[in-house]
Amino acid sequence: MKAIVQDAYGSADLLRLRDIDRPVPRDDEVLVEVRAAGVGPEVWHLMTGRPYVARVALGVRKPRNPVRGWDGAGRVEAVGAKVTDFKPGDEVFGNCEGSYAEYARAKAEKLAPKPANLSFEQAAALPVSGMTALQALTGKSRPKPGQRVLVIGASGGVGTYAVQLATMYGAEVTGVCGPTATDFVRAQGATHVLDYTHEDITDAPHRYDVIIDNAGLRPLPVLRRALTPHGTLVIVGGEGGTTFFGGMSRDLRAVLLSPFISQNLRNLISIARREDLLTLKDLAEKGKITPAIDRTYPLAEAAAAIGHLESGHPRGKLVITV
Repeated sequence: MKAIVQDAYGSADLLRLRDIDRPVPRDDEVLVEVRAAGVGPEVWHLMTGRPYVARVALGVRKPRNPVRGWDGAGRVEAVGAKVTDFKPGDEVFGNCEGSYAEYARAKAEKLAPKPANLSFEQAAALPVSGMTALQALTGKSRPKPGQRVLVIGASGGVGTYAVQLATMYGAEVTGVCGPTATDFVRAQGATHVLDYTHEDITDAPHRYDVIIDNAGLRPLPVLRRALTPHGTLVIVGGEGGTTFFGGMSRDLRAVLLSPFISQNLRNLISIARREDLLTLKDLAEKGKITPAIDRTYPLAEAAAAIGHLESGHPRGKLVITV
């Protein structure tokens, strides 16, 4: 089978389309015939091995799994001996590590039936980014009707879902994005849009009840100044920061400070869970959320897709078709 393979950490120039053996599913796994796969920051981290602390899990000197890709959608080709939830021919979506390939293995517990109203491309744009936004807007950070929510990085993969979900919950949503994406962010449901090249998040006359920070660049004191005295800040992922720790130092400071102040500060590293995939499936089928796809690329052009991601200006998700 054909797959996008990377033998050492580094830039997209190291990605190669190769013929490799088809994987064999373990007892608790499903073999998926991949039809489409998402492109997001998680793939960049897999490719570069940064921040370096992540290599403890990914592989210290080189990737443990040389096939790139993290989420996808396709049809079940085969199932492991202990899998009872799926059968060959089922259409699925979810977390398929190594999804930039014609076939990929996936834990059965990290897959769900594909939303019936979505194409494979749309379904592939949903798992990682959709679950991250869903998990960011839970617990104390789930807004009540009428509350003000600020989504930083509102035009990206996670940001578009966060805007849609917060709007669905009845919040008054403000999105932060670049000057070319303001209309796009409004189309996702944002009531107000801030162009970060001309406006600061602390310029508004009011503060926000919930802030979802997808960008990872603003200092913690700036974020807190934009937050209400009892508001909630969710820092998504570990973007920015140092080469070794990424943005984890800022995340750690937020978590350590939170118990001593009235504001609730937390960081989020999303976890693939079938229950969340089923929630996203239900919301998609009811028309509550809609994947926004910037553009698609064939499998052989995966490096170009990641290059576009690195430019920092995709509107919604990028998708690789297989």
